[in-house]
Amino acid sequence: MTNQTQTSFPSVDQNSDYIEAALFYTSDLKKRSLSFQGREGMVFYLESLTDTELIERNVIVPFSRNQDKDLSELFTALSFSLETELNQGIQGLLEGSCVYFLEGMSEFYVLNTPAKYERSISEPENEGVIRGPHNGFIEEMKVNVYLIRKQIASPNLIVRYFTLGKFAPKQVGLVYMENIANPELIKIVESRIKKISLDWIISTGFIQELTEDNSFSIFPQLINTERPDHTSAYLLDGYVAILLDGDPTALILPASFFSFYQTPDDYNNRWMIASFVRFIRLIGFVTAFQLPALYIATVSFHSNVLPLQLFFSIQGLLTRVPFPPLIEAMLLELIFELLREAGLRLPSRVGQTIGIVGGLVIGDAIVKAGLVSYSMIIVVALTAIASFLIPSNEMSSAIRFMRFPLMIAASLFGYIGISFGLTLIFIHLCKLESFGQPYLRPLSPLKFQGLKDTFVRFPIWSIRKSSSNPKTDK
Repeated sequence: MTNQTQTSFPSVDQNSDYIEAALFYTSDLKKRSLSFQGREGMVFYLESLTDTELIERNVIVPFSRNQDKDLSELFTALSFSLETELNQGIQGLLEGSCVYFLEGMSEFYVLNTPAKYERSISEPENEGVIRGPHNGFIEEMKVNVYLIRKQIASPNLIVRYFTLGKFAPKQVGLVYMENIANPELIKIVESRIKKISLDWIISTGFIQELTEDNSFSIFPQLINTERPDHTSAYLLDGYVAILLDGDPTALILPASFFSFYQTPDDYNNRWMIASFVRFIRLIGFVTAFQLPALYIATVSFHSNVLPLQLFFSIQGLLTRVPFPPLIEAMLLELIFELLREAGLRLPSRVGQTIGIVGGLVIGDAIVKAGLVSYSMIIVVALTAIASFLIPSNEMSSAIRFMRFPLMIAASLFGYIGISFGLTLIFIHLCKLESFGQPYLRPLSPLKFQGLKDTFVRFPIWSIRKSSSNPKTDK
């Protein structure tokens, strides 16, 4: 489609030639002759994007029955606009509208007739909750905004639309709460969205990578969710959400490290239970990327810290293995990642079978073959289970990646290597920001009020106060 502005022609044939050329003579472009009061007319539509029954009922039939009426009166059942620029008509076709031209008329009608192919508003498979709403976003932005407004029935809920993509334009929605969200944060987000210059935007992953502060960091700097209630809770806490038409994922910003360990169930359960579960998740985080490194460092350099009986037991197992602990761990971690990817790509029932049978058969076989020890099997299994405790898939992937360099450091320098690696990670986290907000807030900089909803969850009455931007001020 050309970017140059072209005013509509008085001739229907000229308009037809222009539209067909602009759409490169695509086969799903349909046109029908519709004369009106003796003058030639023609309607255009893309059959893949429009509701053909709606066109037949509210466009074709009225023309055959009401030739004595005014032209605008024929389209009362549809919303429409009068345009003069042909590019507006082409954009309307790409959005599911049909376009009507009449011979000798300098304007043309763009009639709203989009097809509806929406899937059901069901709960996201990867974000299920025990208690709370069981609905989720879909690929239609209007429906997603509707779901948010059903959660937040307030005039302060603001939606701003932007169009991204030169060749395949898509609508992006910026959602926030007026008088709650930080105005400076909104300006930063708008500025970064407007700076995006791509030919097309396929998913929110494009926006995430092009707007985050540090694209070279392994840690995610925007929260993604498919839950309207989760998104609404963040909006009411002063966060900002980004929606993309055609993608069921909302991006929440600014993110903090601890927000990736919080779930809607934390606020639906009793605060003592929620605190216990959240603390378990944080223990799982430490276990997921430190346990293999600690095991490697202990058996390679610091076996004297083990109880004597345990030391002899582990040494007896290691003497039958021809590889050093690092190679053992790398081999098992690689096998685990292969099984995990196979389980994700296969149908759910087959994937579960592959994970269980593959883990049992392969694990037992490689131990009997003497390639790895039983103790390493236990360590890697505990590491895998701990990584599943992390609610965010992006954070879980980052943790799984981090344990590999940490294992190498442990195999070279023992506990000193682990300490050095953890120090570098902590320095990086302290320096990292998400849209101008510290990534480790409220731990760094330290704010005691924010700690009530970080490692554990205090009662809601003690952490919810009437203040502007409560979460992002932590």
